[in-house]
Amino acid sequence: MPATRSALKKWEQVRDFALGLPGAAEEFPWGESVAKVNKKVFVFLGVDDGSHPLGITVKLKDDAAHAHAMTSPGAGPAGYGLGKAGWVSIPLEEKGAPAAELLCDWVEESFRTIAPKKLIAELDAR
Repeated sequence: MPATRSALKKWEQVRDFALGLPGAAEEFPWGESVAKVNKKVFVFLGVDDGSHPLGITVKLKDDAAHAHAMTSPGAGPAGYGLGKAGWVSIPLEEKGAPAAELLCDWVEESFRTIAPKKLIAELDAR
């Protein structure tokens, strides 16, 4: 099933936002798009070629943000044991999926959890 246009648009907005953060870079381990800072992943973006449903996976240490993300339709703890460390997978094609602005807030939260203090200071100075 091809991605819906609105889900793809959200995915592109989130990817652009993530890659616009200080020191962020896109890499393709496992054939999937990820945004990294300081060689560490802060958001898994998956693939946009239609082979898998669109979604993002972010690390949310803040209890309120984590709980909120988990209420998204179809959301759940990330696989491979990452869920135990606060990683949440959020599908973008589900009816009622979060708006791009909220997804970007969660990406920023994830970035702040993983980025070095110097880059967080650079983000705060913007």
